[in-house]
Amino acid sequence: EAPGSERVFTPSNALVGLRLKLRCTPGDGTQRYGPPREVESSGPVEAGPGACTFDSRHLYTKKGCGPGSVRAVSYNILADTYAQTEFSRTVLYPYCAPYALELDYRQNLLKKELAGYSADLICLQEVDKSVFVDSLVPALDAFGLEGLFKIKEKQHEGLATFYRRDKFSLLGQHDIAFSEALLSDPLHKELCDKLAKYPSVQEKVLQRSSVLQVSVLQSATDPSRKICVANTHLYWHPKGGNIRLIQIAVALSHIKHVACDLYPSIPVIFCGDFNSTPSSGTYSFIISGVIAEDHEDWVSNGEDERCNMPLSHPFKLLSACGEPAYTNYVGGFHGCLDYIFIDKNALEVEQVIPLPSHEEVTTHQALPSVSHPSDHIALICDLKWK
Repeated sequence: EAPGSERVFTPSNALVGLRLKLRCTPGDGTQRYGPPREVESSGPVEAGPGACTFDSRHLYTKKGCGPGSVRAVSYNILADTYAQTEFSRTVLYPYCAPYALELDYRQNLLKKELAGYSADLICLQEVDKSVFVDSLVPALDAFGLEGLFKIKEKQHEGLATFYRRDKFSLLGQHDIAFSEALLSDPLHKELCDKLAKYPSVQEKVLQRSSVLQVSVLQSATDPSRKICVANTHLYWHPKGGNIRLIQIAVALSHIKHVACDLYPSIPVIFCGDFNSTPSSGTYSFIISGVIAEDHEDWVSNGEDERCNMPLSHPFKLLSACGEPAYTNYVGGFHGCLDYIFIDKNALEVEQVIPLPSHEEVTTHQALPSVSHPSDHIALICDLKWK
C-alpha cells in the first residue's frame, strides 16, 4: 500500500469485517532504516451507523475559520458513569439500543463528530478521566488540538478544554472547585458570609463537587489578543435554581478576578452546561448582570431553603447561539441548558452552525441514539474579534 501521509485513516465500507494491520519502518530519509514493527487491530472493522445527526452540520464546518475568527464548540458528551447504569438503560434512555450506549460505540461516534467540526476551541462536560486520556487526547491531538482536564473529585468525570495549537498558546490555568473556593478564597468572603445565614443551603452548596475550568489563551498570530475561556457544568437538580445561582456567582467572581485583575480587560468566552433554561434566574443573572433578592429562584426548593440575596457581575454577556428550543433531548425532558456566552464588548458572532433538525433528533425517538452519542447537542459558532 502507499504509505499514509495523514495521521488519521478512515476505513471504507469495503474493509468492514476485516482487521487492520499497521506496518511501520523507521527511517531517517537517507539510506538508514530500522527493523519494521507491526500492530494489528484487536477487532474487525465494524459498519458505522449510517447517517448521523452531525453529518449535515459537518457541511458547514469542513473548513476551519480564518485567523481573525475562532470556532467554539460546547458539548456535554454524557459520561459513561451515567450512561451505563441500570437506571439509565431502563428508565432514562429505554429507547436507545443497548449497544449504542456502550462506551466504545459512543466514543467512535464522538471522535468522528468532533473531528468534523474543525474547531479552534472545544469545551466539553461530563468527560470521564479515562475517556479524556485514552480516547480524546490522542484523537484530537491528531487534528491539531491540545487538551486540558479538570476532574470533579467525587464523580470521576469532569471538564475538558481543547484548543488549536497553531492558533493559540496557553498562558495560564485558573481552575477551581466551587465549594473549596467559596470556603477558602477571600474573593468570595462576602458571598460566603451571606450564605452562612442559610445553613441548609450552605451545606447543599458545599456538598456539590461542581468545578470551573478557566484557561487563558494567547493568539499565535497576534500576541496582543488574549482570551479567557471558562467552562463549567452546574448542579443538575430541577429544583436547584438557588444552588445554581450561588455557583454561577462564584464562577463570575472568579472569572472577573482572572479577566479583570490578572489579565486586565481580556475578553471572556464562557461555555457549559448550565442546567438552566432561558426563563431561569441563572440565565437572567448571566445576561443582565443582576439578580434581585426577591427573585423566585431563591425559593426554588421551597421555603425551608429560601436564601434571598442580591447579586451582580460586571460583564456584558450574550448567548452566541441564542436560545434554541432545546440542547438536551431525552424521553422525559427537552430544553435549552447549554450556552456559549461571549463578551459582547470584544467579540461578535460571525455564524452559528445550525442545530440538527427536529426530525433528525427524533428519528430514534430521543437522544442518545444509534446516530448521536450524547443526550445533549453540541453548540458551535464562529466568533470574531471586534
